[in-house]
Amino acid sequence: MRRNAGLFVAISLLSGFGSTAMALVVGIWILDLTGSTSLAALAGLCVYAPVLAGPWLGALLDRVPRRPLVIAVNLALAAVLLSLLAVRGPGQTWLLFAVSCAYGLSYVLIDAGETALLPAALSPAELGDVNGWRSSAQEGMKLVAPAAGAGLYAWHGGHAVAVLSAAMPVLVAALYLAVRLVHTPPDPPTRRQGGLRAGLAVLAGQRATRVPVALAAVSIAMSGLTTAALYAIVVTELDLPATFLGVLVSAQGAGSLVGGLIVGRLIARRGPAAVAVAGTVLFAVGCLARCLPWWPVTVVASVVAGVGLPWTLVAAVTAVQTHTPAAMLGRVAGTANTAMFGPIAVAIPLGSAAVHLGGRPPLIAAAVICLISAAVAWRSRRPESFEAPAGARAGMVTEPSR
Repeated sequence: MRRNAGLFVAISLLSGFGSTAMALVVGIWILDLTGSTSLAALAGLCVYAPVLAGPWLGALLDRVPRRPLVIAVNLALAAVLLSLLAVRGPGQTWLLFAVSCAYGLSYVLIDAGETALLPAALSPAELGDVNGWRSSAQEGMKLVAPAAGAGLYAWHGGHAVAVLSAAMPVLVAALYLAVRLVHTPPDPPTRRQGGLRAGLAVLAGQRATRVPVALAAVSIAMSGLTTAALYAIVVTELDLPATFLGVLVSAQGAGSLVGGLIVGRLIARRGPAAVAVAGTVLFAVGCLARCLPWWPVTVVASVVAGVGLPWTLVAAVTAVQTHTPAAMLGRVAGTANTAMFGPIAVAIPLGSAAVHLGGRPPLIAAAVICLISAAVAWRSRRPESFEAPAGARAGMVTEPSR
């Protein structure tokens, strides 16, 4: 079990490094080739757009063997990345957009695939901890990879970054081969088990999954709503240079690192729903503290928000893993990803418009929405949905339900 846990954390480190480095470099590369900031920003949309197809892509994971599919997706991603070696000028800019779309598709398939594979490789008692460690690994790479990618791009150009990034999914595929599946994933579901509607019914039909996923969706969306507001707070309210945002991003990353390391124990003791409520409240507190006109408080607020966000996400993922029949984990995980990350595509432009009212109104609105959501979830709680799964409390290995 510990061997598998270490492999999954290593997978998160490698994939997080490669994808984060390349995500930044693609935008810089497009900007250098075209001189257009709007085209550079469009690459980010290409990465996030496929999340809307999460339920359908997740259903694919329930119809074919999961580990071979995840390995194949990683190897295909490596091949697509190597196609960037053909980029020589503005005429090949379309290849950079194609790679961004490929990353988006791989994110959806691999995230849903990992969510479905983890219960087949770990005991229920380990899921919360490992999900938290994976979150910390990914956040840690967000602190390291952008600088490494940008530095390599400045030194040897985009081709060097493409080769380095292509090596990461190949290594990840090798690590997936080394994972020992303790529980054999079930056979693909029959038609009687239903398709997309069945996945939606599992996710929304039980409070144990509905509450954490809904709270994660709210918190992540509100993080998008406050993105532009944070710029306004730093530049206008605090009268600091825009580069101070780097300090805040690092502070939030540090909070996420710490939050990911301890969230597993909290889930084991209190259950995913209670941890999701706590994470949502922490993020709201971080938003309110950012309204105060003193920069040290803004830094601390970023740390607090950084702790809260991964709590909601890890709680939601763990709830899906521990309360979903194994045969349907792919489609339910894909649907959950769409529910959690889809709303941010709307929240970001809304926040950009709302910032014309000032930096504080969007932050206050986000805090109010988060607090109301957490209060509703807490007041409507049922004891069983706010408790840790029985297998996790007992530390026992249980066969996933079918």
